[in-house]
Amino acid sequence: MASIGLFGVRIAGIASTVPENVRTVEDDAKIFGVEEMEKTSKLIGVRERHVAPPLICTSDMCHLAANRLLDDLGWDRQSVEGLIFISQSPDYEYPATACTLQARLGLSDRCLAFDVTLGCSGYVYGLWLASQIVAGRGVKRVLLLVGDISTRRFAPRDKVVMPLFGDAGTATALEFDETAPEMRFELGTDGTGYGAIIIPASGFRTPRTEATKRLAPGPDGIERAPEHMYINGAEVFNFTIKRIPSLIESVMAAAGRTRDDYDHFVFHQANTFMLTHLAKRLKIPPEKLVLAMEKFGNTSSASIPLAMTTALRGPLTAGPRRLVLAGFGVGLSWGACSLVTGPMVMPELLIMPDPALAAVAE
Repeated sequence: MASIGLFGVRIAGIASTVPENVRTVEDDAKIFGVEEMEKTSKLIGVRERHVAPPLICTSDMCHLAANRLLDDLGWDRQSVEGLIFISQSPDYEYPATACTLQARLGLSDRCLAFDVTLGCSGYVYGLWLASQIVAGRGVKRVLLLVGDISTRRFAPRDKVVMPLFGDAGTATALEFDETAPEMRFELGTDGTGYGAIIIPASGFRTPRTEATKRLAPGPDGIERAPEHMYINGAEVFNFTIKRIPSLIESVMAAAGRTRDDYDHFVFHQANTFMLTHLAKRLKIPPEKLVLAMEKFGNTSSASIPLAMTTALRGPLTAGPRRLVLAGFGVGLSWGACSLVTGPMVMPELLIMPDPALAAVAE
């Protein structure tokens, strides 16, 4: 497992965007039944999710978040020298979405810009990448744009993933600060488990055809097409319980800290049952575990910054807090970060209206 320490990088601010359209447990109950959905909701800890309509892309939500954050920070857009877009739902196969966002945000043509295709671990990996660039002292300011639209990728009657996933886009601003304390990262991968979370027909390995659109019963009896998301819940849970406790212990040890030294633990918001089980294994007090899924669901790569901007906005705008961040899942991939951050700029949650409804209103 890679262990990396970085100095001289400050998180200046974080902003998050969700679409205005909300889907609730009651909506799901019309398809799957009230008893089934109430049981599911209690287990995963989700009552509603924000779902992006067809005309909204991940880049649109990240763009809104970045625009607001840059304005609130008062940063000259020409001073931003790097843009990283972390997502599994890009605008195009090519070009890189980061390139289009550089233009949309009005950043300098001297700005480096690239995409990274990661999901659940994506925010921690992106934070490491952006911090590595800034710590090298050649670039002073970087925007990390992270988000996903997962809700267009599951089967219409998939009771496993439909009640769980929501959509969101986020922006994190990082800058060089020679007084900033160390950020400690632990990163790892086990690609042998790639099939645990997968869309089988979604790239060049298995191109999409008419056949890949056809529904058929999966291993769990749910009808899906190869173009739909499949999650092996048992395998993902076992992976999490096997790998993540040692990941958290390792990053704390590398930072020279114990769980008592931290104010909050912000994990990828996979589901409440998994996170509370993980916290018990690690003996993390309930009041230090951040749970921010009830109104948003699992928002993939956006879940950690979204949790920070909604559940920790007060503490993180008021003063410094010591945090452990950890992302884990699709890949299988994992990463954790120990850091001290704050006070920072953190706008209230941004809500993106449905462009189609706005056009009708006009």
